[in-house]
Amino acid sequence: MKNTFFLFLISILVFSSCSTEEPWQPLFNGQDLTGWDTWCGPTEENGAPVGLNKDPLNLFSVIDLAGEKVIKISGEINASLATQEEFENYHLVMEFKWGEKVYSTRNSGLLYHSYGDFGVGIGVWMSSHELQLKSGNIGDSYRMGKSYCEIPIIKNAEDKYVYSKDAEKAPSVPDTETRIIAKDADYENPVGEWNKIELYCFGRTSVHVVNGKVNMINYNSGKYLGPNNIEPLPKGKIQLQSEGGELFIRSIKVQPINEIPQELLQ
Repeated sequence: MKNTFFLFLISILVFSSCSTEEPWQPLFNGQDLTGWDTWCGPTEENGAPVGLNKDPLNLFSVIDLAGEKVIKISGEINASLATQEEFENYHLVMEFKWGEKVYSTRNSGLLYHSYGDFGVGIGVWMSSHELQLKSGNIGDSYRMGKSYCEIPIIKNAEDKYVYSKDAEKAPSVPDTETRIIAKDADYENPVGEWNKIELYCFGRTSVHVVNGKVNMINYNSGKYLGPNNIEPLPKGKIQLQSEGGELFIRSIKVQPINEIPQELLQ
């Protein structure tokens, strides 16, 4: 009887500890693009942006791929698929792979902490931080529009700024040579295979994880309002880019977190 009661108490404790974990929130419902807005840049026929929630080229759609519903991003012109909701202090997981069609290059990005108006970043996107998805550069960090952060970096033999976790933190500033910081290692799967991207954001720190491996950490996220004029940027919308190549996303979800796991920061 005592053993039975002891096991009962243990089961209650285990259940309680498990139930305290926040649930995942799917950003793709598996059916349509509910919860997302589109912003399309200029087409070849029109020098002005197409604008908000107008997608004449069907850049963003939901299709059946090998028996499962996925988001298809055509990549034909530059455009944004943006959440209507803002997110703060979260763990994001996304699975994507490249398709066969390429208009310029297999290029896209996961833009987070997005704020302000569309078009501030390269005439199309909201100001944000970019977790680069471009084939060959997955995990790079890019300052889109008016964003700012600090990253431990070194300059390599090719005169390129590269993330190095033990280096001194330096500002990554838009419209300067430090706006792009390359990842420290390449963990991309071959084209045509699924990649798992994880993004941890807590406070003003973010961690890029590619197929289970950390290859970038950003610190002191901010809005760049000018030299010595930085406002904290701890949250924002999430954008996905159409930017040159066909891309498929089979899942994207977020989960609230109370901290970034320490093993990712070491």
